Amino acid sequence: MSTFKAIVIDRNESGQSVGIRAFDEAELMDGDVTVRVSHSTLNYKDGLAITGKAPVVRRFPMIPGVDLVGTVEASSNPEYKPGDAVVLNGWGLGETHLGAYAEKVRVKGDWLIPLPQGLSPLQAMAIGTAGYTAMLCMMALERHGLRPDRGPAIVTGAVGGVGSVAVALLAGVGWHVIASTGRPEEADYLKGLGAAEILDRSELAGPSRPLAKERWAAGVDTVGSATLANVLSMTKYGGAIAACGLAGGMDLPTTVAPFILRNVALLGVDSVMAPKSLRIEAWSRIARELDHDRLAAMTSTIPLDRVLEAGREIVEGRIRGRVVVEIAG
Repeated sequence: MSTFKAIVIDRNESGQSVGIRAFDEAELMDGDVTVRVSHSTLNYKDGLAITGKAPVVRRFPMIPGVDLVGTVEASSNPEYKPGDAVVLNGWGLGETHLGAYAEKVRVKGDWLIPLPQGLSPLQAMAIGTAGYTAMLCMMALERHGLRPDRGPAIVTGAVGGVGSVAVALLAGVGWHVIASTGRPEEADYLKGLGAAEILDRSELAGPSRPLAKERWAAGVDTVGSATLANVLSMTKYGGAIAACGLAGGMDLPTTVAPFILRNVALLGVDSVMAPKSLRIEAWSRIARELDHDRLAAMTSTIPLDRVLEAGREIVEGRIRGRVVVEIAG
């Protein structure tokens, strides 16, 4: 096909415009692998790009979408041949490189990994960047020497994509998971994913004390700002928090007290530029360790023409769990 369907973000004198239109294959960016996309996902970052709420998009026109699974259509990269099933997360997709909300992409083969054995394309995108990031967080906590016998683990923003998968992963390996959320009506959903306790996010809001009562040994934070500051102040001696999100803000209004008086560690987790070896390890573990029934329970599916509406909903905090986008008709 010389043209294909895509969501395109453009910029004009009145600001940002976004819509679905035919995109010319000749406009695809440089790369050594062309992929026919079957599924993508909806992440918080995708919502920010679609709504223009944050400067995610760095060039125009841009096709948003940071995740994809599909089939190699053409390749000059020796690692891939036509017909191979592949996954891509990050690497500037949807930010600086034309992204996944399209029937076709052209990318660097070094950005791809094979579709993990045991996962369908839909399951891979139900996991997506959110689930892959949650696994990177759990791996970071493990590298720090933390195990479930050390005490509970807190997950903030637990109803969101990263949070939902983090709850399921941590519970699956034996952690007593405390799920923090501002949506108490989702308590049954979180307990179904394995949460042992539900914590109202108001308990983590507002100015933090330098040190508060020790409540958990580990955690995955997707919120940042005052929430992360409070989480750190309540972390047990020798514990650690893996931070991977900023839904509540980029600031961190805390003190050095948790770090120098309780030996607490703050572990930064990046999924966008993670090396290929780490990506393959994380995806292999997800395929083995994430309960597929729990994954299905947190997943909904939408067509490409619902993405613009869903992008607004995720930024407004009205999306639960994971959303798979069906690209192929």
